[in-house]
Amino acid sequence: MRRYVRALAVCAVFALLSVLYVLSELRANRAAAAPRPSSSQANGRQTKQSQSHGEPRRDGRNAAQKSVSAGKRGEEMMHLAVVACGTRQEEAVSLLKSAVILSQRAMRFHIFAEDQLQSHIKTALDSWPDFIRQKFSYAVHPVSFPSQHQREWSKLFKPCASQRLFLPMILTEVDSLLYVDTDVLFLRPVELLWELFTQFNSSQLAAMAPEHEEPRIAWYSRFARHPYYGTTGINSGVMLMNLTRMRRALFKNDMTAIGLHWEELLVPLLHKYKLNITWGDQDLINIIFHHNPEKLLVFPCHWNYRPDHCIYGSNCSPAEQEGVFVLHGNRGVFHSEKQPAFRAVYEAVRQYSFLEDLVNSFWLPLEEKLNETTHTYCGKISHLFTKTLSQTSRSTQRTTSPGHGNQA
Repeated sequence: MRRYVRALAVCAVFALLSVLYVLSELRANRAAAAPRPSSSQANGRQTKQSQSHGEPRRDGRNAAQKSVSAGKRGEEMMHLAVVACGTRQEEAVSLLKSAVILSQRAMRFHIFAEDQLQSHIKTALDSWPDFIRQKFSYAVHPVSFPSQHQREWSKLFKPCASQRLFLPMILTEVDSLLYVDTDVLFLRPVELLWELFTQFNSSQLAAMAPEHEEPRIAWYSRFARHPYYGTTGINSGVMLMNLTRMRRALFKNDMTAIGLHWEELLVPLLHKYKLNITWGDQDLINIIFHHNPEKLLVFPCHWNYRPDHCIYGSNCSPAEQEGVFVLHGNRGVFHSEKQPAFRAVYEAVRQYSFLEDLVNSFWLPLEEKLNETTHTYCGKISHLFTKTLSQTSRSTQRTTSPGHGNQA
């Protein structure tokens, strides 16, 4: 009997210590919740931490708001965030170029970049012609993480990749946001993806595509050593985020009996699972929505189309029916010969000049290049990449040509 009492007492002590540890982590996390720039950024920090462009311009008008092609009066501005570190500056610029080529709605870009990349990105965006710059404004932010475990966060999976986890705490004035990885290209107007926010119910606060369509060959269902969403997990490379709801919501978890706010959840979650995660912050996002599936809207795979959807045979039926809407060149396929169809699209966007004819200088040459890739599995279905591009290109060219509307 005494042994049972002793064992019970030991278990109670361990449980109490676990609770105290979690509470101490939460207090420390609250104190450090506001992300701070890295030491190199802090030493050379300017008076304003983020550099804003186009809002307002020198003439006192927002570049995006005064555009005749930006959409109807009173139409909500779309906010798009991207994080660029290492050698990702050219990818980031190509991503933003694909967004403005096809879209008509006003956009605000939130660009998080390391110090050495910022001037390159700003120079590229500022060099675009006036009729394009009228579509958007932008702000360049320093890459920043909470002071607590700053090095750990900055090196998680890939440099700066986990920055997206802290966007709700950084962009406090933004209600809704579209986050995209740098290795993403839009093949349909951004506003069509943005409209998915209208499908959110009262509980949902984020939207992503499945990591895979087929559980038998999906990574999470075969290899994950942690909880994940649904049967195949979710991919966070294209993510709609209602930041207001994310800041307010309480999230169920497997560490405390009570719900935690987003900023309270991240550090304890990292500590518990850091030895079991492979894909860094994406794995943490999967864990969060495993416990809170009612908070997530899952959108179709053609909004986040990756090599996995074609290298083992075509397995994204929405793309087969409607075409690819967003191309995600993960695993470096935009820069290698492994998937020449993906690289062809990236090179077409990168090389396109805004002053050239969109149909004859972008869409038609791209189709010719894609026809040269049919010896590969993804090349065999590459017609899905341009399935809707013809109609979109012609419509966009009519409304955003240099002679259309007023120029700055």
